[in-house]
Amino acid sequence: MTKIRITAVSYLNTKPLLYGLLKSPLADRIDLQLDIPSICAQRLKDGEVDLGLVPIAIIPELSNARIISDYCIGTVGAVKTVAIFGNCPIEQMSGIYLDYHSRTSAALTEVLLRDYWKLSPELIPAPHDYLQQISGTKGGLVIGDRTIGLDKKFEFVYDLGEVWMQYTGLPFVFAAWVSTQPLDPDFLNAFNLALQRGVAEIPQLMYLLPSPDPSFDLKEYFTHFISYELDASKRKALSFFLQSLGTQLSPSLEESLVLTM
Repeated sequence: MTKIRITAVSYLNTKPLLYGLLKSPLADRIDLQLDIPSICAQRLKDGEVDLGLVPIAIIPELSNARIISDYCIGTVGAVKTVAIFGNCPIEQMSGIYLDYHSRTSAALTEVLLRDYWKLSPELIPAPHDYLQQISGTKGGLVIGDRTIGLDKKFEFVYDLGEVWMQYTGLPFVFAAWVSTQPLDPDFLNAFNLALQRGVAEIPQLMYLLPSPDPSFDLKEYFTHFISYELDASKRKALSFFLQSLGTQLSPSLEESLVLTM
């Protein structure tokens, strides 16, 4: 049997979705590999996988992109693990290091600077050790598990999920399950059900995952800061964000944003 090749983001916020997949009957039918968001995006773009949980900023570069699930990595307001950190207000930042892990968060930073803050600091591709270089008037976009505990180290923290909500009144989608080819409807139904069960079993998952930091509340993070259902408001937000990037939505993508399956 040929397995469905899947790539997914390796961060903490993905764990409920992965738990659902690996506990489902689909576990033996999939070849799952985990990477940072930018690598997941590239693997889907290069045709190395059949579908992926990928940063939505990659969608404009994909042919025949389709959203194939009712679940995502999203937020309604503050997200906690995607933020600009600094030691001065953002209006005084001369430059901002952009985390190389995710193009969506970098693109979101650019949209908010352009359309909400009306600012134009230098946007600096971040080297691997850039967290130590956030100082003075240089800020830094940091995403994922590396943000945990940084709010205690920097005076100014701008949560991008919260800022996006202030700007648009909408939730935000950081990553979605995307394919560039038609997939078997029976597989997609089983896939969606597995993700649904994974989210439903977050209370049980709490007992299996160690907290990455003594002050980090896993239950609060999974249930308050991360919102997994790709509902109508998130689909609207996803569409608005892609259009903010200058993306002309393809018919297949528009259809999948209205109804996944």
